[in-house]
Amino acid sequence: MTKNKKIEVKGTEITILRGDSEDFISLTDIARYKDAANTDTIIQNWLRNRNTIELLGFWEQLYNPNFKPLEFEGFRKQAGLNSFVLTPKKWIETTNATGVVSKSGRYGGTFAHKDIAFEFASWISIEFKLYIIKEFQRLKEDENNRQKLDWNLQRILAKVNYTIHTDAIKERLIPGKLTPKQISLVFASEADLLNMALFGKTAADWRAENPDVKGNMRDDSTLEQLVVLSNLESINAVLVRQGLGPSERLIQLNQIAITQMTSLVNNANLKKLK
Repeated sequence: MTKNKKIEVKGTEITILRGDSEDFISLTDIARYKDAANTDTIIQNWLRNRNTIELLGFWEQLYNPNFKPLEFEGFRKQAGLNSFVLTPKKWIETTNATGVVSKSGRYGGTFAHKDIAFEFASWISIEFKLYIIKEFQRLKEDENNRQKLDWNLQRILAKVNYTIHTDAIKERLIPGKLTPKQISLVFASEADLLNMALFGKTAADWRAENPDVKGNMRDDSTLEQLVVLSNLESINAVLVRQGLGPSERLIQLNQIAITQMTSLVNNANLKKLK
């Protein structure tokens, strides 16, 4: 799990627990909207409901390959009886459930996958559920817009660094009195040197493999690839000024690309943008 987010719904602050690929919403905070002093009791009362047990069990069967269906059936048979009591922790430990999470500590509480949390909110209040969905969607839209902005900033940075890169080519690689066509060929060659270092193919290779795709291979790049591309352009400019030939530079740039891509793919801060 990663850093939490918060939304405010009708005066109640609700925590969103960020998972690797999914969001979990605080059932404790939702219950607080109804009765701040008895959140655990409210959640347990909801868990005693047969419809709730079926919701939780069917969700786990869809998304959790390690779920224990026999234990689920045991709870299902008991649901609704006056003697039946179920806590989130007992549900999780007995069935190996992943759709509900129980966290201890100051910022702990009971969290559930958004599919489940919305149903709990509906049990609390239909109106409150609709407001939660609205605020949750607004949060996701804000995150998507920020991700697009970050991607565009990296695209711009790559273009700016490419100017530095081409200036170095003019100084070291382009002999005097070349025709514009010859100069463009030199630039294309240097661009493909970077393409080979990072993508393992030239622009022409990529186009041959993707004849129906609009744009170019850099438009189709991931955020990580654009970050590394930006770095490679600056590094290549330095290597050009040092007088290294294309083959030497390609070897070094490829090694750098492998190292940086490995680091970025495993970078937790970059994963937050996705």
